[in-house]
Formats: sequence, C-alpha cells, structure tokens
Amino acid sequence: MPVGVIYAIVAYSVYSCGDAVIKGFGQDLSVFEIGFFVALFGLIPAAFAKPKGERWRDSFQLGKPLLVHLRSFTGVSSAMLVTVSFTTIPFAETYSLVFLMPLFITVMSVLILRERVDAIRWAMLALGFLGVMLVVRPGFRELEFGHLTALLCAVFGASTTTILRVIAPTEKRVSLIVLPALYIIVINAVLMAPGFVMPTARQFGLLAASGSMVGMGHILLIAATRNAPASQVAPIQYVQIVWAIGLGAFFYSEYPDLLAYIGLGVVVLSGLVNVFIDGARTRIAGRFAEYRARRPSSPTDITEVQGPEI
Repeated sequence: MPVGVIYAIVAYSVYSCGDAVIKGFGQDLSVFEIGFFVALFGLIPAAFAKPKGERWRDSFQLGKPLLVHLRSFTGVSSAMLVTVSFTTIPFAETYSLVFLMPLFITVMSVLILRERVDAIRWAMLALGFLGVMLVVRPGFRELEFGHLTALLCAVFGASTTTILRVIAPTEKRVSLIVLPALYIIVINAVLMAPGFVMPTARQFGLLAASGSMVGMGHILLIAATRNAPASQVAPIQYVQIVWAIGLGAFFYSEYPDLLAYIGLGVVVLSGLVNVFIDGARTRIAGRFAEYRARRPSSPTDITEVQGPEI
C-alpha cells in the first residue's frame, strides 16, 4: 500500500475523531465558542506545515484579494454550519449531506468555470443524491435545523473549493493557510463574546484535542497528496462514513436503520466510481501524451504535449 494512502487513511480518521469530539459538546457551548477554540488549537500543528520558500509575513500579499477573502468567508461559513449539524443531528446523516459537496462543485464548475461534464459523471452524482435522500428521507420524517445547515455546509464548501481552483495557481500557499484561519478565529471571537461561557478544564482539554486533531489531519492530508496521486487519495475520504457509523453508535447510541445503511452505501459507491473514472482518464491521457512525446515528430518541449479531448 502506498505511503500516501496510509497518510490519507490516518488523516480522514483523525478528522472524524475530531468531529466526534465536537459533537460531544452538544448545547453546552455555543457554536461560535467551539469554532473559536478548535481553530485556535488547530493552528498549533498547522504551524509546522509552512511551505518551503514562503514566509508567514507574506500572507497578505495577494494577487486576487477579493477572491481570497471570499474563499475565507465561505470557509468559515462552512465550518460554522457543520458544527451546528454535528451538535444537533446524527453523525452519519451529517456526513451524508456534506458529501453532496461534489454535486455542487460539479454544478459550479459548469456554470462558473465553463467546464464540460459528461453523462456518466452526472449519472453518478444523481446516484449519490439518491443515496442521501435514502438516509435523510425528507417528507417521510421530520427534518431538523441541523439537516439544513449540513446542506448549506456542502454549498459553502463547494464554493470554497471552486474559488480555490481559480486562485491556487497565483496565490502563495501561506495566504491560503493563514487567512482562512484568521477569519475563523476573528469572526467566531466576535460572535461568541455576548454569550461567552468559560469552558471547564475538561472542556478545554476536549477543545484542545479536537483542534489538534483537525490541524494534524491537515498536515497528514498534505503529506498524503505529496506521496500518492489524487486518484488514490480521494476515495479514502469515504472512510469517514465508516467512522461516523462506528463513533455515532459507540459514543452517542446512534444506529442508522437498513434504508440509511443502503443510502450510505450508495453515496460511497457513486463517489468511488467518479474518482476511479477520473483516475482512469488521467492515466489514459498520460499514456497518450507519453506515446506522442516518443514519436520522432513530437514536440521537444513536454509542456507542448496535449492529451486527447475528453
């Protein structure tokens, strides 16, 4: 097993454990207070993830400041919304709704980035949406506010990813690390101030543990993407579904019914098919480019080699 895949398994597992700790606070602390301390403690391990050749003081030297700040805002909104969901609805249901994010990313890529999406991709996304409906079953049971916030989390998360695809080639990575963290800390600090409740020593310990796990997960995910192709790393995120079922049952006595298990399975299946299709296309394009590069009449500069239109 590639070391990058191992890093990814540990990263997504650590993320899930950090989320489970957040869920344990319930209504004891405000969403803003939880978000503030988790983000604050999350900076500790993230501080070791500074890219080589970049300086922290260059974080505010931005090429596209409007988009960078918009991406930071959508990121903090997504984090707040998912915290509400973790503390109000079952773990597995939160993850199933958040995993609608690829559907929204695809829609945004078509409408905003003008990308082309084939019928197979749309079919798999529709299948994933059907799986989520089996888990949540709107119209057949009462939905809570946490279901809405999880859905909105997916929308804001998709916006964050779409904007990142636009700005990543031109912005410094320290900017993409520091600014979202500052947004989360400052906005949560302002919003938590009116109803601030001093956490107990136990709560401080749990907040520190959750924040550290989030920060460590970030570092491990970076290591995963550096040691394995995206087509191998991306499917590992669905291990969070397994963790959600296990942690929800063990700590919070949440047991999905048969239809929910089927829905979760459909969500995972549709996501894996999408990822493997992308991986196969990437390999085919790479081999085609390599073949053309080896031909006597091929261009000498490898950057001029183009794969087939797909």
